[in-house]
Amino acid sequence: MAHLLPIAACALICLAGCAHTTPVAKTSPTVASPLHGIALSDDIRKICKIEDTERTPRFDFDSANLSGTDREVLLQVAHCLTTGPLRGHGVELVGRADPRGELEYNMTLGTSRAAEVDKYLTTLGVNPLQLSTTSRGELDATGTDESGWQRDRRVDMRLSAPVSVSVLTQDE
Repeated sequence: MAHLLPIAACALICLAGCAHTTPVAKTSPTVASPLHGIALSDDIRKICKIEDTERTPRFDFDSANLSGTDREVLLQVAHCLTTGPLRGHGVELVGRADPRGELEYNMTLGTSRAAEVDKYLTTLGVNPLQLSTTSRGELDATGTDESGWQRDRRVDMRLSAPVSVSVLTQDE
């Protein structure tokens, strides 16, 4: 039994050292070009009838503050999720960051961006149970200069599983 202890310790060290490289599912290919700091999936854009404008998406560097454009888009999404065709559907909010800065910092910044979108949608009447947040930080960043980094600083929104109607009406 004592001879297994060094093997187990080695295995734990190897697993802990590789934890940050565990593959995570890539962003859905249906995520279309972002609207300012928000990137709506094609299905949300079509179902909610939100026009695609080819504006460069961006959160300011080192910021999770929503712009006026972001708020306009989120107002449309909130209406769609509360009284429109997506009433009762879940939405996943994925915060992202550009590759500058430490990995842990960028994961936290992505989390802050997704949380800010979650908070704003909730103030607009979206049931918090419809929203889930996560961060990919810099993991999928593709920018190599300022214009590319601006596209990396965003929150992707995509449909997830519908939320039970009985769960949604408990708080209403």
